[in-house]
Amino acid sequence: MKDLAIALENRPGALAEMGEALGRAGVSIEGGGVFGDVAHFLFVDGDAARAALEVAGIRVIAIHDVLMPRLRQSEAGQLGKIARRMADAGVNIEVQYSDHDHNLVLVVDDFERGREVADGWMAGMTPSSGLRPPSPRERGEGQ
Repeated sequence: MKDLAIALENRPGALAEMGEALGRAGVSIEGGGVFGDVAHFLFVDGDAARAALEVAGIRVIAIHDVLMPRLRQSEAGQLGKIARRMADAGVNIEVQYSDHDHNLVLVVDDFERGREVADGWMAGMTPSSGLRPPSPRERGEGQ
């Protein structure tokens, strides 16, 4: 999975044009949102998404690898706990949102160190928690 930072004009129709361009290219959005004049959306194929947007004249600012740990939805404080682990490891979370399958999506400044933290977090998930680790596809492996 890849996060695309997209320059999205702050005007009526800008989001519609982005969605239409992706739809014409058969590219599905897996999560994300608009945050001011920069949107962050999650894609299985970041290169295909970038190409579709650029054909429509929409500027892609950056493509990022993402971390996608799961949270225990029934346990309060999960975001604070994983964010604290990242901070204690010296990892800055630059972007955070959720995908359509309730995974946390993180863009971090140190991907390798962040992956170590996320892997440790996921290793703490137990079968009794009702959670499963993300699949290789969800982790963006093999792309």
